[in-house]
Amino acid sequence: MPTLAEFVHETYLPYAKDVKRSWKTDETILRIHVLRKFGALTLDQISNQAIADLLRRMHDAKYATGTTNRVLVLLRYMFNLAIKWGVPGACKNPTAGLKTTPDVYRERFLTSDETSRLLGALDADENQVAACAIKLLLLTGARRNEITYAKWEYIIWEQRTLLVPRSKTGRPRMIRLNSAALELLRSVPRVEGNPFVFPSPSTGRPSPSMHFPWLRIRKRAGVLDIRLHDLRHSFASFLVNQGVSLYVVQELLGHTQARTTQRYAHLADTTLADAAEVVRNVIFHPKKGAYAGYSPQNTTPA
Repeated sequence: MPTLAEFVHETYLPYAKDVKRSWKTDETILRIHVLRKFGALTLDQISNQAIADLLRRMHDAKYATGTTNRVLVLLRYMFNLAIKWGVPGACKNPTAGLKTTPDVYRERFLTSDETSRLLGALDADENQVAACAIKLLLLTGARRNEITYAKWEYIIWEQRTLLVPRSKTGRPRMIRLNSAALELLRSVPRVEGNPFVFPSPSTGRPSPSMHFPWLRIRKRAGVLDIRLHDLRHSFASFLVNQGVSLYVVQELLGHTQARTTQRYAHLADTTLADAAEVVRNVIFHPKKGAYAGYSPQNTTPA
């Protein structure tokens, strides 16, 4: 009868590598959240109550609803496979009766002050590999794995782009690199013989979640409620609040559907309302100039 760790490493992950594009995410979730608690237990020793307690502790630790739900869904999926395959000890699914928590959509953007504190915490962090990767997320609006799995060969310096061979949509896409992003990439030291831009100092492989450095950095910056994915939202909000069209934001974020970018429409409305105030200056304060007093908001508070 295998332990959960044995089942994961010897049976589940080899299977997942063949059938799931997201198997690396599964490996990260299992390593960080599940195997530390249940890895040494045999399959029949993992109880419904133990899983419920794990999810409760994650909730109390302020993990996002999406993260706790992924843990539950992955455990349910693995045990269903173990039962189907007749793995010893897998007689029933211990996740039975446990329900995922409705994921609450939230809009959380960095303010100017928070952005400044975050940049300071990134510059001061002891793990500069992770810090630079996180800073690049903020500078490009890229998805986490698009940066953590970036290779030097994907950077097209002349075109100021970073190639993503296979994006979330399954198709290649180009990430636009502004001057700050290019400067950051030029400052990153290359590890001889390693193709990755941001390899883990301990393993030489990408660190998909960057869980521990990100936890340390956001504590230092005083932004504990900010998720890595919120950096992508903040990137979009910075652009929209400066009057950049939603169409351009859609292209920069790599959204295939315009409705995905529409979540930022209310920011555009705010910017347009501010711009409309320009008429007031033209009529009542002509000597100040048409744009006197008009400055789009840089950020929108949560």
